[in-house]
Amino acid sequence: MKFFCSSLAILALLPSAFAAFGVTTSGSNMVVDSGAGLVTTSGLKIHTTSEETELAHPPVNTANGDITSMLFNGKQLQDSSKFTQLSSGLGSASVTSSVANNIAKITISTSTITHYYIVQSGVNTLYIGTFASAEPTVGELRFIARLSKASLPKGVVASEINGGTAIEGTDVFLLNGQTRSKFYSSIPFIRDQVHGVTGSGVGVFMVIPGVSYETSSGGPFFRDIDNQGSAQQELYFYMNSGHEAAELPFRTGFFGPYAMAVTTGAAPSANLNTTFMDSLGLQGYVPASGRGTVTGTYSGTLAGTAVTIGFKNSAAQYWIAGSGGSFSRTLIKPGTYTVILYQGELEAGTGSVTVAAGKTTTVTLVSSLSVPSVIWRIGTVDGSPVGFLNADKIETMHPSDTRMSSWGPITFTVGTSAASSFPMAQFKAVNNPTTIKWTATSAQIGARTLRIRTTEAFAGGRPQITVNSFTSAAPAAPPSIDSRGVTRGTWRGLNQVYDFVIPTGTLTASTNTIQINTISGSAGDGFLSPNFVYDSVELF
Repeated sequence: MKFFCSSLAILALLPSAFAAFGVTTSGSNMVVDSGAGLVTTSGLKIHTTSEETELAHPPVNTANGDITSMLFNGKQLQDSSKFTQLSSGLGSASVTSSVANNIAKITISTSTITHYYIVQSGVNTLYIGTFASAEPTVGELRFIARLSKASLPKGVVASEINGGTAIEGTDVFLLNGQTRSKFYSSIPFIRDQVHGVTGSGVGVFMVIPGVSYETSSGGPFFRDIDNQGSAQQELYFYMNSGHEAAELPFRTGFFGPYAMAVTTGAAPSANLNTTFMDSLGLQGYVPASGRGTVTGTYSGTLAGTAVTIGFKNSAAQYWIAGSGGSFSRTLIKPGTYTVILYQGELEAGTGSVTVAAGKTTTVTLVSSLSVPSVIWRIGTVDGSPVGFLNADKIETMHPSDTRMSSWGPITFTVGTSAASSFPMAQFKAVNNPTTIKWTATSAQIGARTLRIRTTEAFAGGRPQITVNSFTSAAPAAPPSIDSRGVTRGTWRGLNQVYDFVIPTGTLTASTNTIQINTISGSAGDGFLSPNFVYDSVELF
């Protein structure tokens, strides 16, 4: 495998000793040579000056750190018009290199960014680390590989937009009767360890171990762009962005290690061994020896609902799945953390723990969620609309997509209707109101509370209810996130709870009608009208 730092080129590295391994400079190119020779059929190799002159662009531009060429088994993987780079390109940067113990390290520096490309002799992977003391002024903090569509035509179908017509902003398109967006490639951080694009005999994959998200923001269920198929095949690792960002300010420090792996098509393992990086002197990097472990127990969560334990402070975030009432999370940097017990995606309880390097600390978590004895419940109290109408489609298509079921307005009958007929989202200008029909017994009437949990809101959208002849007061507007949400394929925002007290004399021992209206002081059309996403509805 061969990489350039101002101009990077990638081939497959041979699993043998590399006598010529090293870094040379040729004009504006910094060339890392694996020593595998110029022509290799099954290995990665670094280009010499004579081979580079055959390329439309030099491999890595020493003026800014852009990767301008990637060759794998003679196939050019890099797009020729847009390059692989951090953010939207750093503009200008200092590019230096060092070689020791069969490891080549390229360092790309600005006043606030130190970005590393690392080549390990004989390994077909580009290891990457990014230190940021501030958000870049030239775009969001992301690594983006802009690859050749001819060599790597297969990405995420839902994010293939080439030839489409924009229908919302400049990032949601209609193509062949289906809605497409780069946002529809996103996967929650907790599940997004390997994603990539492929072609005939080749694949390029981002590998993002769990620790690589420690300096990002948003928690385990935050999601961001992985892929877009435009004139180029774009492959991303987003570190910080404003895409429904519910946790601000962004963290700064070392992001990674992460990697871009080139294969013959199969996805690589998510188990990225980066221990060799411990001694490379990367700015902000903390090796395993400088980290600690937290173990603990939890209780009080809803049976049958997945449990996640999260850790966060101003410098880092982590998570681990709970099982059978216990958990253990390794590789946490020293510091004091808020510990969060998640029932599904809903915060159910919190604690605190102080982590020390080389030590194991314990913590006990108990759910503090209000769990009333309900008369009825629609949905599951888990911080998500899973199981509701269109929730199975919303992550990969726009709500206007013809593959969606009709949004309504819906009338839901308690005891008869399935949860899958209840809308996962309610838009003021589309499916307002949602009506619930319920036949009460004499023992069920009197003063009651209707609780509506939501997972996100747009343009101040929130519920107000009318029960028979009673109309509740309008609740205050929810906290605002300056971003579209559900039309970008996510329901993960800020969870809210709305309790509406139904006074005595309102309910009758017969059929009752409850209307839930989306209200807002803001206006908007269609699916960009004020809206919110349901978690659950309970009467108690």
